Amino acid sequence: MDVLKIHDINPDGVRIQIKWDKMVVGSSVFIPCIDTDEARSQVRKIADSKGWKIDYRVRVESGNMGVRIWRLV
Repeated sequence: MDVLKIHDINPDGVRIQIKWDKMVVGSSVFIPCIDTDEARSQVRKIADSKGWKIDYRVRVESGNMGVRIWRLV
């Protein structure tokens, strides 16, 4: 079993590590997942803790469902 670190997410029960320190304003990342509501909730908590504004869209990319998030501020 993987241990979640403070800024990891696991919307479908599988740990996803995002390199938050590499996210500059205007950058985006695609998070493949089925439970898009949980992914958005977990990402929103992390963004709020960092003081960031984000936007997100549920999308299908390369045949995978998920959420793309953009860092706005």
